[in-house]
Amino acid sequence: MINQQGSRFFFNVDWVTILIYIALCSIGFVNIYASLYNPDTSTLFNFGSNYGKQLIFIITALVVGFSILLVDAKFFSVFAPIIYGITMFLLMVVLVVGRKVAGNQAWIPLGSFRLQPSELAKFGTALLIARYVGNFNPKFRDVKSIFFAGLIICFPLLLIMLQPDTGSALVFLAFMFPLYREGLSGYFLLIFLGMIVLFIADFLVPLAVLIPIIAVVGGIFIYQNKRKQKMMFSMILTTVIAIAYLFFVKVAYEKVLEPHQRTRIEIMLGLKTDPKGAGYNVIQSKIAIGSGQVTGRGFLEGTQTKYGYVPEQSTDFIFSTIGEEWGFVGCSVVIGLYVFLLLRVINLAERQRSSFSRVYGYCVASIIFFHVFINIGMTIGIIPVIGIPLPFISYGGSSLWSFTVLLFIFLKLDSNRMGFI
Repeated sequence: MINQQGSRFFFNVDWVTILIYIALCSIGFVNIYASLYNPDTSTLFNFGSNYGKQLIFIITALVVGFSILLVDAKFFSVFAPIIYGITMFLLMVVLVVGRKVAGNQAWIPLGSFRLQPSELAKFGTALLIARYVGNFNPKFRDVKSIFFAGLIICFPLLLIMLQPDTGSALVFLAFMFPLYREGLSGYFLLIFLGMIVLFIADFLVPLAVLIPIIAVVGGIFIYQNKRKQKMMFSMILTTVIAIAYLFFVKVAYEKVLEPHQRTRIEIMLGLKTDPKGAGYNVIQSKIAIGSGQVTGRGFLEGTQTKYGYVPEQSTDFIFSTIGEEWGFVGCSVVIGLYVFLLLRVINLAERQRSSFSRVYGYCVASIIFFHVFINIGMTIGIIPVIGIPLPFISYGGSSLWSFTVLLFIFLKLDSNRMGFI
């Protein structure tokens, strides 16, 4: 389904966003090269190395991205359910034929390449959520609309949890923010934040102390609303659920999370130290970033990077390479580019004439924000290591192609916003 006005897309597409995208991909390639640098095979076009493969990934991603700009914008709305269905099918296939790496059965082997369906599921889910809102215009004030939106989000999340890949599964919680923009009550965000607070408190405070505190706080609210039966009932239910949630956290922590994931949470909360084990990555990453100081050690001059002290430095911990070799200035430039990109996408989303395009734009911004916040947070030790890539920068074909498709679909929708109602 090729757009009849495809030859004119150069005049409508947002080139500022594309330039930011190219800048981030270029920064990624340079730092992947630095993290994998070997004096014996230092040529940039060594396609047997991972940085050589990343160059191929970038070139093919650009081809895919610009090909998307030639497709009729309505294609993505019409075929959103099919695209979502295909990505869900791949998530089920990987549970059967997937290759297990680092305890996660998350990759489908395709010769020398490995496809990660959880990355593809992000734009598939974003498209179906946008289609649901665009077609049915739900206000997210009733149980039915919230249920269907939650079903779209939770289905891939649960399939990914079965791999089990907790980090990739948690990314899908970011889809809650576009729903908030479309009318989802702020109480859901408060509940989400409350769950995080209770989760942390469950580790730091004994249940014998925490349960009475919740009961007392709940009792105060119940007493204050004793004349409002509906509100009083809601407060009683909330208090009971909060206490039950504490026990659920204990069970889920022991039965669902892998041992290394539990250790990472305990290290982050200061309950355990393991400098030579689970805490090693973060310690070395913080040393690398700190040693960069203001302007960095210089390209290929980082000792932590050069001697391979930081594991997974071209993938999950690529930000530590940026910090060591380019310093505070380099980190600020990268973070600034992400902030500029997010603000740009949100601004473009707000000018859309169709709710499908607007919701999809917010999905793009939410997924990118979640990845950036979590990835950088874990490299500096303020968030548990959950193993998700830094968009457009970390090594990996599935990740780069997925984020490219995610972003360029929105650029196509934006370029056609005057004709897409």
